[in-house]
Amino acid sequence: MNNLTKKTVFVLLVAYVIVISGCSSNQQLIIDDSSQHNPWNHLNFYNNPDNFQFAIIGDIEGGRRDGVFEEAIDDLNLMKPEFVMSVGDLVHGYYSKSIDKLRPEHDNINALINKLDMPFFYVPGNHDNTNELCLNEWIARYGKTYYHFIYKDVLFLCLDSQDPPDAHRTSNFSDKQLAYFQKVLTKYKNVRWTILFLHQPMWLNSPNNNDKNHTWAKMQKLLGERSYTVFCGHYHRYLKSIKNDMNHYILSTTGGGAQKAESTERAEKPAGVEYCNFDHIMWITMTKEGPLVTNILLDGIFNDEPCKATENQSKTWY
Repeated sequence: MNNLTKKTVFVLLVAYVIVISGCSSNQQLIIDDSSQHNPWNHLNFYNNPDNFQFAIIGDIEGGRRDGVFEEAIDDLNLMKPEFVMSVGDLVHGYYSKSIDKLRPEHDNINALINKLDMPFFYVPGNHDNTNELCLNEWIARYGKTYYHFIYKDVLFLCLDSQDPPDAHRTSNFSDKQLAYFQKVLTKYKNVRWTILFLHQPMWLNSPNNNDKNHTWAKMQKLLGERSYTVFCGHYHRYLKSIKNDMNHYILSTTGGGAQKAESTERAEKPAGVEYCNFDHIMWITMTKEGPLVTNILLDGIFNDEPCKATENQSKTWY
């Protein structure tokens, strides 16, 4: 299980089935609360059926470090989110000019993704569809580069920020893609929240992802006054921004290229949280107030046996 036996977070995602004494048959707690004083603070369990949890992974490629995404797969299976979202750069593909080189990259990453116990939703990055060869392979495998779905009255928009592909890292939404999401957003005006996933942080409009046609502004206009949150990757440096009173997040990495502390030069290991370059899984709890975001570092997640000790040793450690 990779390094999981060396580290742990003791994620207590356990479903308790308990029932309150004297309550109706559809309630699930049995407990004697007849005393004036009881050894608990209250019995308002945090179990709203409208709430749900899902995970997001950051970039895997752009200098992939072997073993990190493999560890993340094991971690996700321990934590059991309801599903997993991506923000692109799943394969190296960016420089692939041969289909014989590109196909094994997809095969290898899918072999890992298929180990997940829960659904995984693909979003393309510039490494995944930077040219016609890469785009055609993506379409052959996954059918489309942008799409949507609704889960528990939350609208999920999975966008293609390289449409059409551009080897110069230009970000763009095609007119066809904008028309597609205009139709989706018009149809689903009254969902409780909208969440966008794309690879490039187009709202920054930097030289590294130049949105020269200002298509992000067009997407923002389509979003209108609804409540929404945006998640992306690309830079391998974590950033939270607030635009139009809405949260916009850039994930760091989940095995993608590590960077030195105060530069974008490659490093063997991420610079660390203080430099916003780290390996993590983003854990989202969807509430009535919107997504509650928690970042979980990969080097802080363990299974139920993070160390080896004997009973005699345990007696002496106090």
